[in-house]
Amino acid sequence: MALIDVLGEWNPWWFEKKEALEELSGIERPEYKNILDTLDLRETTVITGVRRSGKSTIMYQMARQLIEKGTDPKNILLVNFEDEALCEKPIEELYEEYKQKINQDRKAFIFLDEVQKKQGWEKWLRKKYDLRTDAKFVVSGSSSHLLKKEYSTLLTGRIVSFEIMPLGFKEFIKFSRLSPDKKMLEKGIVSKQDRFKIQNALENYLEEGGFPEIFFKDPKQKRLVLTNYFEDIIFKDVVDRFNIKSRKPKELAKYLATNVTGKTSLRSLRETTDLSYGQIKEYLGYYLEAFLFFEINHFSYSLKEQKTRPSKIYCIDNGLRNAVAFKFSKDEGKLAENTVLLELKRRNLETYYWKNKNEVDFVIKKADNSLEAINVSYTDEINEREIKGLQEFKKQKNKTKKLTLITKNTEKKENGINFIPLWKWLLEKEVKA
Repeated sequence: MALIDVLGEWNPWWFEKKEALEELSGIERPEYKNILDTLDLRETTVITGVRRSGKSTIMYQMARQLIEKGTDPKNILLVNFEDEALCEKPIEELYEEYKQKINQDRKAFIFLDEVQKKQGWEKWLRKKYDLRTDAKFVVSGSSSHLLKKEYSTLLTGRIVSFEIMPLGFKEFIKFSRLSPDKKMLEKGIVSKQDRFKIQNALENYLEEGGFPEIFFKDPKQKRLVLTNYFEDIIFKDVVDRFNIKSRKPKELAKYLATNVTGKTSLRSLRETTDLSYGQIKEYLGYYLEAFLFFEINHFSYSLKEQKTRPSKIYCIDNGLRNAVAFKFSKDEGKLAENTVLLELKRRNLETYYWKNKNEVDFVIKKADNSLEAINVSYTDEINEREIKGLQEFKKQKNKTKKLTLITKNTEKKENGINFIPLWKWLLEKEVKA
């Protein structure tokens, strides 16, 4: 097949097949509308995030928006480097083929999907940018490696970047076509009928997670598809990418998924696996780059203490975790805590944990250096240690302004602690750092 024909398969809008673009662009996610607004910027738009989180869909939405605003469909080129026929070709060859055969003399909008598969992409992009090529570039990748020091230094001042995550709970209930009154919700008022629907949606969200395509799958297929997502992340974004000749990365990732929200150290992982310290450190780094897991450090004003204490590990998605974890119960407590961490990341909040005699699940450091301490207890039979942890932390010499205890249904204010149900905390008006 000729190269231009391969490109044509990824760009059906060249041939007036606009209905294909409608299908590919899926449901809009208002939380990421600001990405679409970057089409007018000269800077390259960089979209990162875990595989299957919706990066490609957003690129299709950007293409659709361009066409709706009058851009000639032939001015748009999308290249997906997951296609081996395209991945083996130099980017310049693909670009020249497109310019010669489709768009000789007009501004182009170039979308490069999974661009981390092309070595040297950033040098090519910088050259095009510095030569003031009449083109807008949008690139995506399933690796935080896209924004590592070597890339951010090379492209400094030339990019605007965004990280895409699976659906937050606010998005999940929109997909569920639930629409509680926003103004009433901000006042803490929800009808009993809406509350029951929201609580039911939360149970589904805790179990199935927020990958967009999973929402629409048949319930019998969801676990299988999520397992395939996990396999793709491990083998495409870790094993293949870093040329690892072992199945150990998969085994370690399953162990971490099973023990999500737990404290981990190289020593403890060494004792429970037959991996070396070096291997464990490498694999953890790869998981973080692939957005499979996140870690948070112990809160301390001493950076040395932060680094010497164990970190806590969280998974990018509850559904993904549930599909591969070795478990015999619903693990609601772990899933609720994992959900809170993911929401804190969506809110772009600097997050730690803290432990002394008692423990605080999350310490939030605000822009003014004030702190909020949060414990998660997904039950209405609150263990006293959850309260003691928050109170003990506030007694430390710090700037704690707010204590929050996230529960299942309990809502009250008592002894300086704000008790709030998980569903309401997830839906509350976002408070900026």
